[in-house]
Amino acid sequence: MAPPPPLCFFYILLVSSVSAIADTNPITIPLSSFPHHSSSDPLQTLNFLASASQNRAHQIKAPKSESNSVSKSPLSPHSYGAYSTPLSFGTPPQTLHLIFDTGSSLVWLPCTSKYLCSECSFPKIDPAGIPRFIPKLSSTSKLVGCQNPKCAWIFGPDVKSQCRSCNPKTENCTQTCPAYVVQYGSGSTAGLLLSETLDFPDKKFTNFVVGCSFLSIHQPSGIAGFGRGSESLPSQMGLKKFAYCLASRKFDDSPHAGELILDSSGAKTSGLSYTPFRQNPSVSNHAYKEYYYLTIRKIFVGKKAVKVPYKYLVPGPDGNGGSIIDSGSTFTFMDKPVFEAVAQEIEKQLANRTRATDVESLTGLRPCFDISKDKSVEFPELTFQLKGGAKWGLPLSNYFALVSSSGVACLTVVTHKTADSGGGPSIILGAFQQQNFYVEYDLVNQKIGFRQQTCS
Repeated sequence: MAPPPPLCFFYILLVSSVSAIADTNPITIPLSSFPHHSSSDPLQTLNFLASASQNRAHQIKAPKSESNSVSKSPLSPHSYGAYSTPLSFGTPPQTLHLIFDTGSSLVWLPCTSKYLCSECSFPKIDPAGIPRFIPKLSSTSKLVGCQNPKCAWIFGPDVKSQCRSCNPKTENCTQTCPAYVVQYGSGSTAGLLLSETLDFPDKKFTNFVVGCSFLSIHQPSGIAGFGRGSESLPSQMGLKKFAYCLASRKFDDSPHAGELILDSSGAKTSGLSYTPFRQNPSVSNHAYKEYYYLTIRKIFVGKKAVKVPYKYLVPGPDGNGGSIIDSGSTFTFMDKPVFEAVAQEIEKQLANRTRATDVESLTGLRPCFDISKDKSVEFPELTFQLKGGAKWGLPLSNYFALVSSSGVACLTVVTHKTADSGGGPSIILGAFQQQNFYVEYDLVNQKIGFRQQTCS
């Protein structure tokens, strides 16, 4: 990555604040599927999504850690299938659509009129027209100081030792928190931390830490981090729970939206099946501590439980293994031994169908089956049996995608391109598998609940 541009323009920001309004009513805001690749070729679209899911899984499983940078989970290229939500920052408020991501924690915005984005010429996205947050237009913008405890959220407690000591009587001792660099599976972003006001119609949150990014690679839109870190949106808002409902992904640009609910009341939700969050692995890599782990006991294809070695279902002391749920991954990822067990059982139960190996080569997905001559389609259900007895049974549309032009259906689960399994979580439950489910993260009782429903 090229070095970031000079930071001097950040120091002209004004300092101010507004009082927070106490309220326990849930906040409901729209959650839309972000415009993705609009290729007329569905095979190419699926190939982009499969590749993006693999890239994100690679970074989630092996996040980089540097002393002067943020090590966060990755984000798939958001032109290819992420979900975004509108958030307003500043006084007066400036609204931007940010990618909704439960796999990372930092909230950051494309920031200042000098924001640069390299390799961001996606279809329907003009890098020059990317919406930006302008700090000098907000009376509540101020840089986070090096001695501010919130700086340690990103850089750890040792950051204070890096702060230059000086005599406040003889010189200006203002020193900002270091510039962050966030590495994603297919891109990166860099900037400085701001203290700002997060604004909702009936509620304001002052001194909210948000990243002011001035340089990005392949990441034109900002990200709303909903992970378990102190800097995440749920943590800073003091939410007791949040929930979302992801609308069906249609692989086109037709308007369809789901819903994101931010709840500080903790009121009970009826009709949900729950499973407890699993304690995150106690490892030195900070990124693993931000993921939402849950325990998958068994995976069923139809009524058949596939044989998955225990070490892949439960994280070990090294942080390898186990399962996480992630809204930022498009397709579910499985380590090769897990994927092969599932794929082979599907192939076995559909042995009477014709494999579409040519489509598999073009999309990067497998197995794919030719169903063009079928009047009706019966596929075995894919079910995850979770700790506590809950079963997450997926409808066919949540684990197979129909390539309409060819009459072929492909499994929307990906694995490594090579035999190397790497470390980190073995299973990453992606957004495609969560569509048309109401999914609730109960942060107080440390459990996740779900129920099937129409989200649009």
